[in-house]
Amino acid sequence: MKNSVETQRVFIKYEGNPVMTAADMPADIMYVLNPGAIKYNGEYIMIMDAATLSTPIIFWIARSRDGKKFTPDPTAINWPRWSDEKVEDCIYDPRITRMGDEYILMYASHVSGRTVRTGVVRTQDFIHFERIEQEDTGLQNRNSALFPEKINGRYVRLDRPMMAEAHDPSDMYISYSDDLMRWSGSKALIGTRPGCWDSHKMGSGGVPIKTDQGWLCIYHGVDKTCNGFIYRLGVVLLDLEDPSIVLARGTSPVLWPEHDYELSGRVPNVTFAANALLDEDGKTVRVYYGAADSCIGLATAQLDDLIDACFDGNDRAIRFFGRPKLKSPLTESTSVMA
Repeated sequence: MKNSVETQRVFIKYEGNPVMTAADMPADIMYVLNPGAIKYNGEYIMIMDAATLSTPIIFWIARSRDGKKFTPDPTAINWPRWSDEKVEDCIYDPRITRMGDEYILMYASHVSGRTVRTGVVRTQDFIHFERIEQEDTGLQNRNSALFPEKINGRYVRLDRPMMAEAHDPSDMYISYSDDLMRWSGSKALIGTRPGCWDSHKMGSGGVPIKTDQGWLCIYHGVDKTCNGFIYRLGVVLLDLEDPSIVLARGTSPVLWPEHDYELSGRVPNVTFAANALLDEDGKTVRVYYGAADSCIGLATAQLDDLIDACFDGNDRAIRFFGRPKLKSPLTESTSVMA
């Protein structure tokens, strides 16, 4: 029988967690973390961040029939080169969106001589990957997640443009494109909330899920404490026809670090998601999340409970500290193209 605390939880963590660790890998890998995930040809596929002994992070695929026991591929992904002149020094945190017969990956990309941008590639078979060139405004950007369909004839993504350092406070934005190469029309979507669990910065979690009530988005929020950061997951509901309109945002987190494998690791106190998958039953949402930047856990929730969580919660801190205006790294004339 579940105790009273467990019955109030939105996400239930798999009792066999973690579902993937560095010890499961066929090579010298220090950590696996923050996978993009999707269902493909009857399998669950995770594209994991894999931290090697000699390279900061590379992408590696693991596959599962039951969504719990994963087997990594024998070798890492044959990732497309950036160019003959420039090298991609580090890649991490992919988010995978199905668009028709192809899959679009958006991820954080570090290229020699510049700060982080959003990189974009496409694939149809998770073997061959083709780069989609991105126009660059010189603005840092990451945590990008592409909506699974065009809205009003345009591609739409969540992202986090930044003018300053990655650890500085920052809000989540929404941006638009006609060709997946040039991004514009960026608007601040949700901002940090003083005194709350997402008081420092935030970014998208998985690809938004379309529901009758709106686009359900899982996002990560960061709280800065006296000795480090805490990463938790929350939910927000966006309008179906105009996703720049926030219909509801939960005031409480729906997933947070509490177990040893989430509290202690490469980066302690972290639960971080780069995916959110709606199962075939249309009722269950599963998240494969990075735990302490060291391993991968599984948690599941009911779709209706996640939507309800957008409206429910204790808003005491918000009422006490107030609602600040969203911070903007952009001017009105600036387009975000990462």
